[in-house]
Amino acid sequence: MPPNPKKSRPLPLADLVGGAVDPVLARLGFSESGLILHWDDVVGERIAGGCEPIKLQWPPRPAKRADDSAIEPATLVLRVSGAMALDIQHEAPQLIARVNAHLGWRAVGRIAIRQGPLTRAATPRRHPPPDPQALARAEQAVAGVEDETLRKALTALGARALRGPAGKA
Repeated sequence: MPPNPKKSRPLPLADLVGGAVDPVLARLGFSESGLILHWDDVVGERIAGGCEPIKLQWPPRPAKRADDSAIEPATLVLRVSGAMALDIQHEAPQLIARVNAHLGWRAVGRIAIRQGPLTRAATPRRHPPPDPQALARAEQAVAGVEDETLRKALTALGARALRGPAGKA
């Protein structure tokens, strides 16, 4: 009987994404994908909803540099929706501190704002709670369904359908 070949186990997709996007992000000045992939966690949901990082713009390096001279920090270029531009400008010091804390060193020294539409996928819309009258009508309509899971799903669907596009029953 031949020995068992090395068994492979599936890897989580999250383990592979960073390595796949790192070369692309390196061309934009990002040394690692963590800042892009975890932008919501780094700056908070409210700020992340109105801006996204475009690139890290590093200053030109001198041809000869003294060994003891520090590297100048980069400029974080953000695409910001029009309504958030003033907020981002006022909160720039806090954003810089959060980004630097995430990266683990003083990589960012300033923020540049570029107003424009965000390219990130919009967060899913949250549906308002169903209208009590629509919910009662939907429960009446599915009263004959025996499977409880199916009945609950049909009730929720029916309540949203009866509510209509304007939120009215």
